[in-house]
Amino acid sequence: MREDIKLTKLANCAGCGAKVGAGVLAKILSDLPTAADENLLVGFDKSDDAAVYRIKDDLAIVQTLDFFPPIADEPFLFGQIAAANALSDIYAMGGEPKLALNIMCIPKNMPKEAVHEILRGGYEKCAEAGAIICGGHSIYDEEPKYGLSVTGFVHPDRMWKNHGAKPGDVLFLTKPLGIGVLTAAQRGDLLEPETHDLMIRLMTTLNKNARDVLVNYDVHACTDVTGFSFLGHLYEMCSGSDVSAEIDVHAVSVIPEALEFAKLGILPEGMYRNRTYAEQAVDVGETELAVCDLLFDPQTSGGLLSAVPASEADATFAALKGVVPCAQRVGVITEKKDKAIYLK
Repeated sequence: MREDIKLTKLANCAGCGAKVGAGVLAKILSDLPTAADENLLVGFDKSDDAAVYRIKDDLAIVQTLDFFPPIADEPFLFGQIAAANALSDIYAMGGEPKLALNIMCIPKNMPKEAVHEILRGGYEKCAEAGAIICGGHSIYDEEPKYGLSVTGFVHPDRMWKNHGAKPGDVLFLTKPLGIGVLTAAQRGDLLEPETHDLMIRLMTTLNKNARDVLVNYDVHACTDVTGFSFLGHLYEMCSGSDVSAEIDVHAVSVIPEALEFAKLGILPEGMYRNRTYAEQAVDVGETELAVCDLLFDPQTSGGLLSAVPASEADATFAALKGVVPCAQRVGVITEKKDKAIYLK
């Protein structure tokens, strides 16, 4: 295989930073008709992570689709990251992924070995999740893109939504923030090898362990923190639940190198889109600007953000520790206030 290919140099943006902004997306979808079906438990009108359709009383299918341009130079790693990111939507609904289809765009001159390695990365990550890739579709494009359409299973009475959080709930996050900033730095060849390795390790880690822990508790709301950022996804959770949240900024884990890059102004374009979308709903208090930047930073294959009753918070935290990349108890849900989110 050619060793000189660097996938990130073939794309204008990387990973979930390529997502259409949440505000723009909401306007695009606002007047589209929605289907009326009592078995469609979650549709696109809910701004949730995946669609859920009830098949019978004790079984529903969870469906999602996610793909993006390269976020790693190595084809195999790009395939793994894209697959982990797509699978995460199933975990965010409390489901188990079962089947997947490849979605791929490739330049005509891309070496076939690179294409094979992207697909191999996806296959291996799906195998780790216990899901089977059983087909797909590919087209030619000027920029490479890869991802999956994933189908999973969940019990209709035990699925999670990104709304339903209640006052008094405790908020947990399972991965640190800063991936978007690091990918921006990577495009400038600014990352030290150990920071690059940490970034890859976080993005290729499935949210399976987090889901497998959380299903043992009474999760009121859950979402995965991806392209719309921690604050963007939390804003959707609060809006849908008609509540507010208080976040202990010092309890939110950020990747130290990402914070240093943010202080230097090395930020992804998606951060500005996320800030535009959610900043009017956030009281930042005295939070440092660079820290706020990381809270608005688009994450690729980020962790799960969940709201759990206070009575189960200690047990949930103890169970998550050592099982997920970074267990964090980041704040609480309150009654609805003037702002959706308050940084303390």
